[in-house]
Formats: sequence, C-alpha cells, structure tokens
Amino acid sequence: MSDLEIPQDPAFTVHLNGSGGALKGWVVVDSLYDGLAMGGTRMTTGVTEAEVAGLARDMTHKFTLARLPIGGAKAGIVSDGGNREETFRTFGRTVKPLLHGGIHLGIDMGVTPADRATFFAEAGYDPRYRLGAPDMPIDWRTYYEPLIDCTGHGVGVAAVTALEASGRTEPARVVVQGFGAVGRAVARFLEDRGHVIVGIADIEGTISADRLPVADLVAVTDEFGRIDRSRLPQHVTVSGESDAWLDVDADLLILAAQKYALNAENAHRLRAGLVVEGGNLSSSAEAKDKARASGAVLVPGVIANIGGAASAALAVTRVVPFGLEAEARKAWVFDWVGDRVRENTRDLLEIAAADAGDPLPQLLAARRKERR
Repeated sequence: MSDLEIPQDPAFTVHLNGSGGALKGWVVVDSLYDGLAMGGTRMTTGVTEAEVAGLARDMTHKFTLARLPIGGAKAGIVSDGGNREETFRTFGRTVKPLLHGGIHLGIDMGVTPADRATFFAEAGYDPRYRLGAPDMPIDWRTYYEPLIDCTGHGVGVAAVTALEASGRTEPARVVVQGFGAVGRAVARFLEDRGHVIVGIADIEGTISADRLPVADLVAVTDEFGRIDRSRLPQHVTVSGESDAWLDVDADLLILAAQKYALNAENAHRLRAGLVVEGGNLSSSAEAKDKARASGAVLVPGVIANIGGAASAALAVTRVVPFGLEAEARKAWVFDWVGDRVRENTRDLLEIAAADAGDPLPQLLAARRKERR
C-alpha cells in the first residue's frame, strides 16, 4: 500500500522458538509501508510480547511523524546475555525470512553492533541489497556507526526547541536520567549550548552538583553507562536511592534509560517543568497525564528519540544521498533528523497550547494526512 494506516492490532506477530537452537522471543510488525517495516532488537530477562508490541507501535508513530516511507516493527529476546554468539546465531537463522522479506531489524537495549553483525551474517542478510531498490554503495557498519550520537542530537534539539518555545532566555538546569550513549550525547549537546547539567543518574544512583563536568564524567563511564564512583570529582553529591534524580532541582528532565522511569508511583515528585523522553516508553500513560495536570510540558520519545531509527530508515529506504563524502553525509543525516524533530516539537507544543488533552494524537492525524 502507498499510505500508512495504523491498525488497531499489529499487522502480524511472530513467536520465536529458535531454528537449530533454543530461543524465546517475538518479532512484532505493527505496520507495513509498501511491504517494508523496521525496528530494533531488545534483549533483557524480562522483555514481554506486550512490551515488544508497544515498542513496535512507537516505531510506527516515529516514522509517521518523520514522514518516512516505512512501517514500524520490533524484536524482543528473553535472555540474560549469556552465550551471546549462539543466541544471535540462532536468532539470525530464525528471523532470516523476515530480514530478506523487508523487515529490517537493528539494535536496541541489550544488543550491540557486534551482535547485529552476528545475526546479519547468520541470516546472510546485507542491507546494501534489496529487491526493487538501488544498492547501497557502502556497507552498513561504515554508514551507521558514525551516526551513534544522532539519537542524542535529536533529543537535544527537542529540548532546546521546547525551551525556546517557552520564552526562556537563561540557561536551564538539567537532569539526565540514564548515561548510556543517548544520555551522554544529550548532556554534551546541552552543555555545549550553555545549559547546566546538575544531575546524572546511572544504574547505581544519582550524582548531582550545582554544575557537573560532563566531559570528566564521560571519561569515567563504561560502555554500559555506569559511572565509576571511585573517580568522581570531590564536589558532587551521590545518592543510591531509587529515583533520586526526581528530587534534584531542575528546569529540564531528560529521560534516557529504562522503560517507565516516570510512572504513576513517582510522577508526583516531578520538579522539572519540561520533560523530554530520550528513550523508548520512558513514561507510562498515567505519568504523562499527571505531568500535564501539574502543568509540566512533555515531549514524547516518538518525536525526540528518532535519531537512530531515522538514520537506519533513511538508508533502508534509500533516501540518504550516498554520493556525499562521509562527513558531509553524516552532517546531512544529523540536519535531517534535527529539522524533523524541531518541526514536530514546535507543532506538538502549538497543539498543546490550544488543548489541555494529549496533543500527540492530533499531530499524528495531521502527519498521516500529509502522507496521502
């Protein structure tokens, strides 16, 4: 079909039991656009079919808002990450028909670029080649890995756009919840633009100060986003209390870690007047309602957190001008993502100013009409 319609239920769900090995998981294809869909692969011990379906629906929303010609999908693997090579070889063999049939699966929480290379190789899948589409002139790793900070860039653009729309002129005090690739990139982005990082949360707790030195903290953070407590600056405050990041006095909260970090049980502690979702499913529906009722503004992840997904989709759908040199191509992708995020953030806030309800459904409806 030439137009994307959001179904009430996913287009289809595949239960993964393994091919030539044991595996438990799902691939949910929420929607198809001209036979194509894409999304990341999440691997945790507690991932569920419902969670994967919610993430796949978010992918549909992201691509609709960005006006990209592809549908939304997501994969989930139930695993603690042990015996990774065998897990992803089995995964590759199992999802091979989907990969070759137009369902592009990438990386998400718990899955690394090396894991992706393993399951691509096992499936004999190479995104450079697709029936009915021009060949990509470069391999996937060469294209995608320089864009690792694109998601954080988009989240930063959403935050700055929302701050500007509020009429704010002085630097904002910022808390970043989650210090993985996205959190680190957002913190650098906002600090570079004069804003002050006053709190950072990782898996072990919250670090706060009147001004945190982002570069110093990045230097002592491991690949999983864990900050080395033995190498912290002396002037910081450290708390191991759950959700202590909510208690730090801030104007802006970036949610860049686990699912439903902001939820019905903790939303009453929100101090920031602006919340930007830098992760997938960062806030529960109840938390969003409570945040709006308190007067806070929330920019959802389907608007802010599109950088990685859009970067991949731009290549899969061959929208990227591959003839550009590497640095120019990277700049083109970052600019494209920034432009889409900025436009959608502004439009969302305009709708929100005129209506006390959730502005996202209205914006989605408008973007669907534009695709007809």
